[in-house]
Amino acid sequence: MASICVVVLWHWTLSITHWDGDYTLVMPNPIGYVPGKWAATWVLQVMPVFFFVGGYANLAGWQANTRDGGGAGRFLAARLRRLLTPLLPFLAVWLAFDLVLQATGRRSVLEWGIVVFVPLWFIGVYAGVIAAVPLTARLHRAWGWRVPVVLAVLVLAADALRLGAGWGGPVPALLGSACVWLYCHQIGYFWRDGTLVKGGRPLAAAVAAAGFAGLVLLTTFGPYSRSMVAVQGEDTSNMFPTTAPITALATFQLGLVMLARPRLNAWLRRRGPWRAVVAANGLTMTVFVWHMTALVVFLWLYERAGFTLSSEPTATWWLTRPVWIVGPGLVLAAILAVLTGSRLIVGRWVRRDRTS
Repeated sequence: MASICVVVLWHWTLSITHWDGDYTLVMPNPIGYVPGKWAATWVLQVMPVFFFVGGYANLAGWQANTRDGGGAGRFLAARLRRLLTPLLPFLAVWLAFDLVLQATGRRSVLEWGIVVFVPLWFIGVYAGVIAAVPLTARLHRAWGWRVPVVLAVLVLAADALRLGAGWGGPVPALLGSACVWLYCHQIGYFWRDGTLVKGGRPLAAAVAAAGFAGLVLLTTFGPYSRSMVAVQGEDTSNMFPTTAPITALATFQLGLVMLARPRLNAWLRRRGPWRAVVAANGLTMTVFVWHMTALVVFLWLYERAGFTLSSEPTATWWLTRPVWIVGPGLVLAAILAVLTGSRLIVGRWVRRDRTS
């Protein structure tokens, strides 16, 4: 949940959300305007964290599934249902809204507001990684550390073809991106199987140091941006397509998480924090799916109130950042309340039908 919250707050507050010349909503970030701000992305680009935490959880789920005699079908059905169910009301609402827009002669949301659907790329990639768990779990058991090594080599090879040899076709881009996210997910298995835990702080520090060194080397001597998110004006991006520095970033961040693990575990042994974390985790995907919708709704209200959006990170833009936490946050809270109420009503109807 923490990694998703960072993503949500980044989209809300550290994106220069405005309308471009074609009246299309765009969201460049301010990194190119602030010298050295790229360094913040080495901590705040937390998508790798979600994937290796997912690796831990998915391997645990796979192990429990196989202990109970379940096969790949049962495991995938349960995992994908949990991942994809929050998408159904989201897609239904936006489909209905878009039909109304087009019926009244207005432009489709796909023309002006494609940024609303930013969460879908992540969900699609993560669904693919989950689908590979029956295979990657077996490979982990049989080959251990050799699996992420092979994935890292494939990422470098894909980058060499695309950025070095100039083969700009979709094949190396897709292959490299897939191997990056499989790598991020796979290293979470070493947390789950106890390898990293048994190594204690020395191993965690070594993992973090190796990842950090990889980041420095790749972004200093390689053809890569120092920023782990796209920067306006730069020719290459580390995220789209995803490149080797993201594998180094995942390694670095895994080491940091393992260093913090003992203290976090002690905190979670307290009843209050544990209940809060469990409740928050239950809302993770719903928050992620709807957070861009909340941003667009607040943007509409903001402009109706007479305010204008800035296309550059001016002093006023920086001073108004708290507004873009509170405003979309309140809208998102209202959306969550409506969704929760709807689920309760549907649940009552289902129970009534079953008992009648």
